Amino acid sequence: MKRSPLAALTAILAAALFGFGLVFGSATPALAHDTLKSSSPAKNAEVKSLDEVKLEFSAKVRMPFVIVRGEADAQHQSGKPEVDGAVVTQAVKGPLPDGKYTIAYRVVSSDGHPIEGEIPFRVKGAETPSPSPSAVEESAASASPAASSAAPATSAPAPAAATGAATEQAAAEQGATFPVWLIIVIGALVGIGIGFLLSGRKKQP
Repeated sequence: MKRSPLAALTAILAAALFGFGLVFGSATPALAHDTLKSSSPAKNAEVKSLDEVKLEFSAKVRMPFVIVRGEADAQHQSGKPEVDGAVVTQAVKGPLPDGKYTIAYRVVSSDGHPIEGEIPFRVKGAETPSPSPSAVEESAASASPAASSAAPATSAPAPAAATGAATEQAAAEQGATFPVWLIIVIGALVGIGIGFLLSGRKKQP
């Protein structure tokens, strides 16, 4: 039984299309890029506290870069991220106060393609840290010098009273010594006057 040329050409085209389908069908998964599977905290999640961020990808990644950005572009990540196969862990400086935050990440996938994105989340109901015992002791120590410096102000009149007493004593001493000098001077003048009188009488005929 002979085949017509048209039937033979149709069979060849069908075989070619089937072969192309197998080739491209098997190549498509290899060309697919890695993606982010999950994150902790998840997108738009609300947490009370946060010590670290975890990102899990669909395959192994390398060269991770992660920042935890708060309001006014303040960054709260601590140190460099660690990668363990498809999981990237980034430590966070805590405790984080209430507010909105964003996890910005960038990694290189297993096929060399960069993957990047952002994950918003919110901290609400964070506990306010109580003052440590050392801080209480420091505040008490700082208050003690102020109290001791205020104490001498109440005893300030004492030096003034002592000065007044010393002045009165000096005046009393001056009052006690003044008549002695006066008597000496008067005695000297009297002696001189008597000498002049005696010398005047001796010169009279």
